[in-house]
Amino acid sequence: MVTNLRTGVKLATGIVRSLSSVAMQLRPVVFSGPSGSGKSTLVKRLMKEYEDCFAFSISHTTRKPRPGEQNGREYHFVTREEMEKAISNGEFVEHAEFSMNLYGTSKKAIEDVASTGRICILDIDLQGVKSIKKTNLNPRYVFVRPPNLQILEQRLKGRGTETDETLKKRLSTAQADLDYANQKGSYDHIIINDDLDIAYEKLKGILIEDIDTLRKDKLKQH
Repeated sequence: MVTNLRTGVKLATGIVRSLSSVAMQLRPVVFSGPSGSGKSTLVKRLMKEYEDCFAFSISHTTRKPRPGEQNGREYHFVTREEMEKAISNGEFVEHAEFSMNLYGTSKKAIEDVASTGRICILDIDLQGVKSIKKTNLNPRYVFVRPPNLQILEQRLKGRGTETDETLKKRLSTAQADLDYANQKGSYDHIIINDDLDIAYEKLKGILIEDIDTLRKDKLKQH
């Protein structure tokens, strides 16, 4: 069984008008940054401390489910035909193809998070950032970067999972990420992750106003 991509899909700007929850009025947060920047660690820490305030959107993919995966939990598993049709209908804010499979974030997936009273988090690459900027979603853009490429290379080597070829590719991708981040207006916030605790405090400082707004609203409803 696949997800119906068209049911309940609305333009992102229509979400605020159609639902009164404060979460609907708070901007989604787009995280981006090169592999090894510590972005995923920061996001996981944020989600653990404020699990009542943030949630990931569930992406769509045309790849087959792996053992143990459930439709609507890890991904919405759909056919290529369905996803290509939905993309052409403007139902996705970003999409990309990896290893012959499509992956993407639908407008409805973002709306579904907001309908639970939480702020939607998207963890995407540079291509996805550029795609979302062409839509009317209007999220906060947060870029997590290493102090420099040399430190990034050390971190990647320290994982013990990279071959010379994959390391070279990751560093090349990271350079493109950093070049884009250096352009004026590319991101709302840039966090240099030299010390994880300091970087996390900076991240909380960026989002604390929305966190407080959301929690105050939830208290009023109880």
